Amino acid sequence: MPHKITLTGSATGPLREYDRYVAFDMREKGSPSAPKGLKKSTFISYTVFVAKKAFNKTGLTKKSIMHEKILIQGEPTLDIPIDECPGEIGVICFQITVLPNKNDKEKNESEAKKEPKQEASGSSEASQNTKPKKQEEEQVPVSQPVAKEEMKEVKEVKEVKPIQPEVQQAPTEEKKTTLSNQPKGTQDLLNFDDIIVPEEFLKTRPNPEKTQKVIDFVKRTGRLDEPLTIEKGSNVLKDGYRRYIVAKTVKMDQVPVVYEYQK
Repeated sequence: MPHKITLTGSATGPLREYDRYVAFDMREKGSPSAPKGLKKSTFISYTVFVAKKAFNKTGLTKKSIMHEKILIQGEPTLDIPIDECPGEIGVICFQITVLPNKNDKEKNESEAKKEPKQEASGSSEASQNTKPKKQEEEQVPVSQPVAKEEMKEVKEVKEVKPIQPEVQQAPTEEKKTTLSNQPKGTQDLLNFDDIIVPEEFLKTRPNPEKTQKVIDFVKRTGRLDEPLTIEKGSNVLKDGYRRYIVAKTVKMDQVPVVYEYQK
């Protein structure tokens, strides 16, 4: 069986372009503790070789690759000339994925928390503004004689009020319609950047052929074939890492999910 290798981090050197592929350098630190009697491992440098077609799909550039955190899954090789492979070990990349930035996640979460507060304050102000109007309408017949035209206007205002519940129900109906267009079993739509991927998933490499079939399905239908399984509350991915990779590749803003509750 061929050897497999997984790297995470950012490029430590500039991007180098060749005829059909690009290359860049990465490095990883060894384990902080080694078995008793053995020497500790230090940094190991790698040179990663990626096909241009696969690299262009990630949206990375010569500048951004030095700052974005990426996941590389591939096979080690020692057969590349030293002038093309300055790293200690060469890596033939089968899959490259840009990992979400933690700072962006925290920023989105803080903005999401602020929005409900603003909506709540806005609704309380609206209720305060509407309350005096209701009191004025109720006091009109008691305080003084009212002309027929004024009574007609008050009656029309009161007849308009039953329309409000229909307006409030519209977002719920819209959400049901949106979920009906998603794969069977979908419970909710979740922002892609809010999903947290466990380390054990990042160390695996989904089958490229099966992954490409899901990508073709999304391009053909505009949606995933199955929802992702997410832990309720923590947004930790429990199942569906291949579909997570596909959603990242095609740059989906929201993904269909089914919740798994903590035991």
